[in-house]
Amino acid sequence: MATILVIEDDPSFLDLLRLHLLSANHSVNAAENPEQGLHSLLENPPDLILLDLDLPYLSGFEVLEALRGDPASHNIPVIIVTARSDDETHSRCKRTGVDGFLTKPLRSDRLIDVVGKVLASRTQK
Repeated sequence: MATILVIEDDPSFLDLLRLHLLSANHSVNAAENPEQGLHSLLENPPDLILLDLDLPYLSGFEVLEALRGDPASHNIPVIIVTARSDDETHSRCKRTGVDGFLTKPLRSDRLIDVVGKVLASRTQK
């Protein structure tokens, strides 16, 4: 079981992600905006972060850059969950060091599979 921080501003999609992750026996911390997410990160560092790109106040890219630039969080794996599927978004995510990329809408089995693979790859390192 892993602790997963989900930063997603759509409450219904956030609830759906939480439900799928809980059904896979993960612990979930949820944040509806970047400020809540970063606060949660400081209080209870997660094993993995699911991050939306289109967030209020800061973009997901800005949050990702902050995570990667901070020694306390730069090794936490991040999976992007977004409706964007264009090549530029994919390229920018790779340059910023994401560990996984999922596009909305997504199937629960795909979510659980990618989360499991990212967690397993980090355990092996």
